Amino acid sequence: MKNNKALIAHLSMFGACAFWGLMAPLGKDAMTHGLDGLTMVSFRVLGGCTLFWLTSLFVKKEQVPTKDKLMFIGAAVFGLITNQCCYTIGLSITSPINASIVTTSMPIFAMILAALILKEPITGKKALGVLMGCSGALILILTSASAVSDKVGDIRGDLLCLAAQFSFALYLSLFNPLIRRYSVFTTNKWMFFWASLLIMPFTFGHVKDVVSQPIPATTWWEAAYVVVFGTYLGYILTMIGQKTLRPTVVSVYNYVQPIVSVVVSVLTGLGILKPSHAIAVILVFSGVWLVTKSRSRHDMEKLAQTRGSRRAN
Repeated sequence: MKNNKALIAHLSMFGACAFWGLMAPLGKDAMTHGLDGLTMVSFRVLGGCTLFWLTSLFVKKEQVPTKDKLMFIGAAVFGLITNQCCYTIGLSITSPINASIVTTSMPIFAMILAALILKEPITGKKALGVLMGCSGALILILTSASAVSDKVGDIRGDLLCLAAQFSFALYLSLFNPLIRRYSVFTTNKWMFFWASLLIMPFTFGHVKDVVSQPIPATTWWEAAYVVVFGTYLGYILTMIGQKTLRPTVVSVYNYVQPIVSVVVSVLTGLGILKPSHAIAVILVFSGVWLVTKSRSRHDMEKLAQTRGSRRAN
């Protein structure tokens, strides 16, 4: 039974990261043929809200106090609105290869914020990981700065995708206790509700003008994939995996996303893989690996207690 649970968790994490990896080239193609970044963000937020509220009708209901409902506003701002706006609009500008590589940097931002907000210790291994990850991101940005085509990259898009990862890391640092109190469906139905309420009044007119234009059927299918698989199912599968697997194991699956994205982008001609991309991948991946392998404050305190008890014996 335990083996089946572990297998389901591994398959869930692989599926989520594969969905996200494919979302980058498909979303990029949709935003090249009829849609734009703001419209795609609106589709993701409103579509996710609709799907999660419909699903909540068929799962166990949880009582959410008014205080927590209001706290979900802040979670929606950092975890959805800022994160998805920056990433989706950034993807519409830069290459799907760059966007997918940058997404793996989130654990590095999470470590930095944990040190500032939660007072987590910064070990030498963590510092080296941050340095390597930042070096990889800098190589991507410098490559994009000199690029003449968005198939190679665009510095504006790269920076927006980096901002998206920072926003999501901030969301995890500030609202982790809140999101741990409720199921994935309760958490996301309220986050997507507030995100829709905050963003749609500003984007409705723009979206209406965009969708009134002739849009190819392929673009609509790609947008549907982004909403259903890249947003709704991706969020659910990640939560399933995180409930069983250790954080270090979950972090390994981050590498699936850029691999899928790079392969599909190169094969479809949506992106061009340069030697500088390969160097950036090695640096970012190595940096993330070092950060996730480093001990947290909880781990260090537990180790100190174990050593203390051994000495006492």
